[in-house]
Amino acid sequence: MNLIVKMKFGAHLYGTATADSDVDYKGIFMPTRDEVLLGRIPKCHSHSTGQDDSRNTKNDIDVEIYSFHYFIKLACDGQTVAMDMLHAPEDMILQSSHIWKAIIENRHRFYTRNLKSFIDYARRQASKYGIKGSRINAALQVLELLKKEAPEKKIREIWDDLPRIEHCYDIAPDPNGMRQYQVCGKSIQESASIGYVIPILEKFYNDYGKRARLAAENKNIDWKAVSHALRAAYQTREILTENNLIFPLKTAPYLLKVKQGELDYLTEVAPVLESLMAEVEELSLRSALPAAVDWKFWDQFICDAVESELFS
Repeated sequence: MNLIVKMKFGAHLYGTATADSDVDYKGIFMPTRDEVLLGRIPKCHSHSTGQDDSRNTKNDIDVEIYSFHYFIKLACDGQTVAMDMLHAPEDMILQSSHIWKAIIENRHRFYTRNLKSFIDYARRQASKYGIKGSRINAALQVLELLKKEAPEKKIREIWDDLPRIEHCYDIAPDPNGMRQYQVCGKSIQESASIGYVIPILEKFYNDYGKRARLAAENKNIDWKAVSHALRAAYQTREILTENNLIFPLKTAPYLLKVKQGELDYLTEVAPVLESLMAEVEELSLRSALPAAVDWKFWDQFICDAVESELFS
């Protein structure tokens, strides 16, 4: 395999590794000449020593190597995995190349004010364990509206009537251009029928109260997921304010305490996540970063690199 880069990843990169953390590796490979000519470039090659039906142990190793083309797409889409890889420090890099160095020299071209994957991930976790009554009230407001309509109606038919309030708003269209609306972290496509959506929101409404009570008692919380949400929000803030991302993270000690469940969710975690999300969303609106990536630049970058490596 023609490796462009290989690096340590995950908790070891973020600075949140414990004695029980497994070892993750990420990388990028240049496809072969035949794969390019035949249009059969695999997205990635992966390998894990862990079992599918259980969590990895400290002795397990996960390896995921993305194709050059797919990695550039992930980075252009603002996906968290690509953005993290782009900022791995030298002591995490196991193998490098001139192509990787050229990518790093231009990584600022991937920065946009719409770091969608970072923000959406953090939003979902904030919605799942949030303590604000406004969330359940927002879901109820949407439910009451939907129940006044015929169940066979499509969401697009009442699109303009949907409330745009805290926790209920339009999000980016899906890959097919379908409009989407989010209610407390749950995405709804405009093509969905009202009869299909109502039971989903009712289940959320009923489950939410139970989750909120358990969270208040520090019970049944996926601390690892919450720490990932906080990390995503902190990283987004750093990119939006510093135009950079430095690992290990400055907030790693706090994130590690969250990950290990050492803090009280109600008083020491939820308020931080709530305020951080509000700050990040405000920063994204005011950011001077471009609204979108210059895809033409990266298309040409791919063409030049592939031609130089495989066809010269």
